This record gives sequence, C-alpha cells and structure tokens, in this order.
Amino acid sequence: MNSVPPPQRTRLQSSLGGAWPRLERWAANPWRRLSLLLIVLLGAFVIGNAIGTLTGARAFLDPVAALLCVLLIEAAIRLRGPLRRRPGDRLGLQLVDMARLGFSYGLLLEGFKLL
Repeated sequence: MNSVPPPQRTRLQSSLGGAWPRLERWAANPWRRLSLLLIVLLGAFVIGNAIGTLTGARAFLDPVAALLCVLLIEAAIRLRGPLRRRPGDRLGLQLVDMARLGFSYGLLLEGFKLL
C-alpha cells in the first residue's frame, strides 16, 4: 500500500485557524467589541453607498446591482439563523447584523440622493 502522508500544517494555517477564537477573546472587552462593531457598520455603509453611487451613475447596471444587493442581504439573513442557535459568544451574529444594517442604510441613503 502506498499511502500519502497528510499535508504539512504551515504557520499560516495555524495562524488563520485560530483567528476567530482570538478575535472573540480580543472582543471580550466591551469597548473593543463596540469599536469592532462600529468599524463593520461604517465599512458596510461605505460599501453600500459606493454600490449605489456607481450603479446610479451607470444606469445600465441597475437591475444586476439590485439583484446582487438583494442576494447579499438575503444571504446575511439566512446566515443569521444558525448563528442565533449557536451557544457561546454572539460576536458573529452581531457582526453580521451590523454589516447588514450598514449595507442596507448605505443603499437606502444613496437611493434617496438619486431621487
């Protein structure tokens, strides 16, 4: 039998494999958690605003961009269910909610600007 040895575990795999638990430990401090949530909220707002601006300037991309935005928000809503049922820290759920809220608000504000 010619068995293949398992792939070697690299330093990058070790580092990225423990990234989420490290982030949860780092965000245990309420101020750090708040700052992380605010960064995600504002980053998603900027992305939503940029999508609205770019597709508003180039009118032929509106249906495709609207479909992609709806799919992205729907995926975030569907991801929310398993995150709510998971025990432990709710950081993932809060990050998804902040991203969804910021993205939706950025799109909505840009839509009002284009009226």
